Amino acid sequence: MDDNKIVAGKVKKPGKRGRKPAKIDLKAKLERSRQSARECRARKKLRYQYLEELVSSKERAICALREELEMYKQWCSAMDQGKIPSEIKALLTGDDQKTSHDGSTKMSKNSKNSKNSTASSNSQG
Repeated sequence: MDDNKIVAGKVKKPGKRGRKPAKIDLKAKLERSRQSARECRARKKLRYQYLEELVSSKERAICALREELEMYKQWCSAMDQGKIPSEIKALLTGDDQKTSHDGSTKMSKNSKNSKNSTASSNSQG
């Protein structure tokens, strides 16, 4: 005979090897599916919360940078009119330690560099 086997009077055809799937309770399968869907929705909700927090922090950073840019624009326009803003005077004289410590070192370097380049360009031209 071919690959067919006769067992207890029945002809068995060769099939898949390995473990045969057990009869899975339909209710249990449905409950696992529901649980998986709940977990998926929870992960999605967390991902959206994370992205919303990221967007709001970036928006706050953008607002702060725009305010800083506006301040520098005002300083430049004041210097174009021949006035030196008191903030720049404080930075140049070293009084920035007294005014504020939240980024004054960064501003003092930028302000000094811009002041030096302005002074050198004014003396040349």
